[in-house]
Amino acid sequence: MSKHILGILCSGRGSNMQSIMAAISSGQIKAEIGIVITDKPEARALQAAAEAGIRSVCVNRRECVDQQAFEERLVSELKAAGVTLVVLAGFMRILSPYFVESYRHRILNIHPSLLPAFGGAHAHRDVLAYGTRVSGCTIHFVDEGMDHGPIILQDTVPVLDGDTEDTLAARVLAKEHILYPKAIELFVDGRLELLDDRHVRIKE
Repeated sequence: MSKHILGILCSGRGSNMQSIMAAISSGQIKAEIGIVITDKPEARALQAAAEAGIRSVCVNRRECVDQQAFEERLVSELKAAGVTLVVLAGFMRILSPYFVESYRHRILNIHPSLLPAFGGAHAHRDVLAYGTRVSGCTIHFVDEGMDHGPIILQDTVPVLDGDTEDTLAARVLAKEHILYPKAIELFVDGRLELLDDRHVRIKE
């Protein structure tokens, strides 16, 4: 079987990207990163990828006439790099059905809550405001809904008295750095089976 090529999409510092890079270097993930794409020229992920010798580009949404043109450029870059799995690692854009269909069942996302609870851009704030005692992170396949696709893996962290958004985020991020590489490992090893539009089976 040919080796998987990852395309990682980021908007910020790329800490999950770096955990994936480390898992590839250690042999946990048997794949390579073909390209890192950001939507912001100031994203630190660009520099981190370049320093690792990985091709990195910025596709600036502000320079595109509309969402369709933006996503066409993303897809063009991914296909040119031979990408077989798209990994959203803090990519702060909602993707259209056009993009989802271009990589159907081959897009993973990580979200800092236990989906379906607390989707959206302010998960930690919403968790603390609601008063729940447990939070965590979720890795899922991407479909046309926001933070909606079939769930692959989840892990939990306690919500502690006195937590702030920053302290909760740090605790969840430590879990993300373990769980995301594991989900990618399962995908590239062919161990994920989509049973329907909501259920994923992990094969032994």
